[in-house]
Parts: sequence; C-alpha cells; structure tokens
Amino acid sequence: MAASANPTVMSVEEYLESERHSTIKHEYVDGHVYAMAGGTRAHGVIAVNVTIALGNHLRGGPCRVYNSDVKVQLTETRYVYPDVSVGCDERDRLNDDEDVVRYPTVVVEVLSSSTEAYDRGAKFALYRSSETLREYVLVSTDRLAVECYRRGANDLWTLYPFGAGDEVVLESIGFKGPLAAFYEDVALPEGREHV
Repeated sequence: MAASANPTVMSVEEYLESERHSTIKHEYVDGHVYAMAGGTRAHGVIAVNVTIALGNHLRGGPCRVYNSDVKVQLTETRYVYPDVSVGCDERDRLNDDEDVVRYPTVVVEVLSSSTEAYDRGAKFALYRSSETLREYVLVSTDRLAVECYRRGANDLWTLYPFGAGDEVVLESIGFKGPLAAFYEDVALPEGREHV
C-alpha cells in the first residue's frame, strides 16, 4: 500500500487513539501520519497466499503470522502496516495491545508500481530501525520474483533473490517453500511468467 504525500502531524498517543477508531489505516513516522492507499487484486491475492504459506508452516509453534490489519511498531515513534508480518517474541503474546506487533521477526511487502520505490528505499530504512527484525521480504506483482534481505553480523543486510522454480527460504523462521505458491491464482502480465 502506498502512503499519502501530505501527512498530518500528531503525538504517538494521539495517533494510537485515532487509529483505533479510524476506518482507514495510517502509518506513523516520527510525528507524521500518512494515510494508506488500497491495492490491486493481484496484490491482495499474493498477500493472502504468503500469509497462508507462512501460517501453515508456523502452525503450532511460537511464531504468529499477521496480515495488514495489524500494525508493527519499529521504534517508539514509528508504526507501519506491512502486508504480512511474523512475530516470534513471547512479549508480543503477553502484551495488552491487540493491534500492535512490537517485536517483528519477518515483514513482507508486496510490491506494486505505486509502492516499489518506497518499499525498496525509505520503508526499508524504517524497517532497519527495528532491533528484532531479521528478514525483509519483497514480493513482485508483475513477475515471479521474491527478494529476501537478511540481517547478518554488524547489522549488514544481504540480498537473497528467488525466481521461477526456486524455493523461498526464510531462515529466521525455518521456512522453505515453493515460490510458485506465493503466486497461486495470480495472472501475471504477458511474458512475465518467468524471471
């Protein structure tokens, strides 16, 4: 989802209270509130497919998968809505905030023409401010392509790209599954079925 270009300014407390009663989602970055735009059908289907794949893998374990209805707190003054997030920290299951993941392990953004530059640039920089995040995953909507940025020693992020015929590997949650499962029931643009 893309954020609006004209943010509103408010405190964290004002944001959290207004968000609980809002009919649309907003991200909060250092005092600025950005309204979120909707996505395409392909975007929605891919996000659901990723949620299902990760949820099936993690079922019965300590990690939980969340869709874009749950916001992720990256720092004290940064809240975002990833398309899919995974939290494995027990502190998230014990806190009283039912609409916030404070200790994310994995976040997934499904790319579109209106969000790709933001998701690769400024939003990736926001995600890197989370101390618990281990993998940042970008899923293309116009070709069979998944990119996983994995945090290593000294906060060095390394890219692991996956294409047609590959299995996507998310080490932080022990996930390994066919990339094709992320694209089930999605019609890609002509000639883009293969990377």
